[in-house]
Amino acid sequence: MFRDGARKSAWQNEVKWYGTIFNRETEFDAVIVGGGITGISTAHQLQLRGLKCLVLEAHNIGFGTTGGTTAHLNDFFDTTFSYAIDKFGVENARMLAEGGREALRNVESNIVQYGIDCDFQRKTAELFALDDRQAEQLEDIVEGARSIGYGMEYTEAIEYPFEFKKAVSIPDQGQFHPIKYIRALADIFIDNGGALAENCICSSFTETADGVVLQTSLGEIRAKNAVFATHTPPGISLLHFTCAPYRSYVIAFTLKDGALPETLGYDLGEPYHYYRVHEIDGKKMIIAGGEDHKTGHSDDTGACFSRLENHCREYFQIDRIEYAWSSQYFEPADGLPSIGVLPASEGRVYVATGFRGNGMTFGTLSAKIIAELITDGASRFEKLFDPKRFKPTAGFANLIKENATVVKDMVGDKIGMDRVRSLADIGAGEARVVRLEGHSYAVFAEKSGKLHVVKSTCPHANCEVRWNNAELSWDCPCHGSRFDVNGGLLNGPSTSGLEPIGDE
Repeated sequence: MFRDGARKSAWQNEVKWYGTIFNRETEFDAVIVGGGITGISTAHQLQLRGLKCLVLEAHNIGFGTTGGTTAHLNDFFDTTFSYAIDKFGVENARMLAEGGREALRNVESNIVQYGIDCDFQRKTAELFALDDRQAEQLEDIVEGARSIGYGMEYTEAIEYPFEFKKAVSIPDQGQFHPIKYIRALADIFIDNGGALAENCICSSFTETADGVVLQTSLGEIRAKNAVFATHTPPGISLLHFTCAPYRSYVIAFTLKDGALPETLGYDLGEPYHYYRVHEIDGKKMIIAGGEDHKTGHSDDTGACFSRLENHCREYFQIDRIEYAWSSQYFEPADGLPSIGVLPASEGRVYVATGFRGNGMTFGTLSAKIIAELITDGASRFEKLFDPKRFKPTAGFANLIKENATVVKDMVGDKIGMDRVRSLADIGAGEARVVRLEGHSYAVFAEKSGKLHVVKSTCPHANCEVRWNNAELSWDCPCHGSRFDVNGGLLNGPSTSGLEPIGDE
């Protein structure tokens, strides 16, 4: 398995295993936990500033969200500039826009400077409203963008086959192959003396007077600074209540008529859909995403793929669906990422999370911000994205709403499981959480009838996991930890798997 799901992503063939390139005697200036775009970019940025860095990855680089992204590069965001103006003020909205532009410039600069072959292209984006409600929403988006000098222009035509009420054109966006990009950065990092350890789980950390001590599956590691590029760090922190895990679904398909759009496309539905074109193994195909929902909150995740496919078949002449996969991202309570010093840290532990659907952009921007904070002690973006900013102000109602959902998830399933008393009604290919003799178990039956049984309580915060039939995984609805059928850890914040009871 090269990514955190049973379904193969379009980027998976480009995964490279590095193993362990790591000298235990080295005194590290920074340890970066997480080998996605955020972690690899941060390691590269810190190395450019003269720091000795180690990247720890629990599986292989690109295993998580970076391996499951649709790889749009935008400097406009799911959090609109009109919303940012209303909640944070005009100057902060301008700062948000500048952060996006800075990230895209950084990606393009790396590609040009190092000659990275990652299918990078600058693209025009098309944002379109399909009904009157969406048209009003689009007008508000455009008004907010124009008030900070961000270019969005109304257009009479789009390249996607939708009947629309209104649409805008947004120049100078981008797309790329995410695994080719981070693999090239990782190669550069290693060639210049950087250290990398795959299959290494960081289970906990302690901040000391002069650094950070990390407990890992390779033993104790010490560094002057630690960066958690894993969405959320080990343990329970404020971030677990200010960011909520969501899943998004993707299909990639070829067309019968070959009429492929050249632009990036986005509607304003709920949930919204997004589109682009990429050539993979000589085949040009549309990559379409959508049908998002909170992790663990869909009774049939396979139906999400079906709805996405049916939506696309309504508008496109689909020839063949080449790939179908899903991925996880985190929604912040107030609409902005948390990038900077970890809450409760004395200033040596950093975090980057809450990117919404803009992970490639914010992951790149996070690397710049954290590198500046560690080496310069300040960044012009630090206040806007400060992880310690959450108080009973902007977004607090959403924070409470998400928190209330988490509390319900922590206790609700334990009551409901009493209704399920036997393994006998689990059919081939099905999975259930069952309660027997006062204990709860997660049970998956292969089509052959073989049973995989693990304890159903997530080790992170004692929530009960739920079955994801699309990716064949047990997903925690509280904070997004995910596990395979044998209990193996796929996604944190848990640092250990579900306890296996055995196979039958």
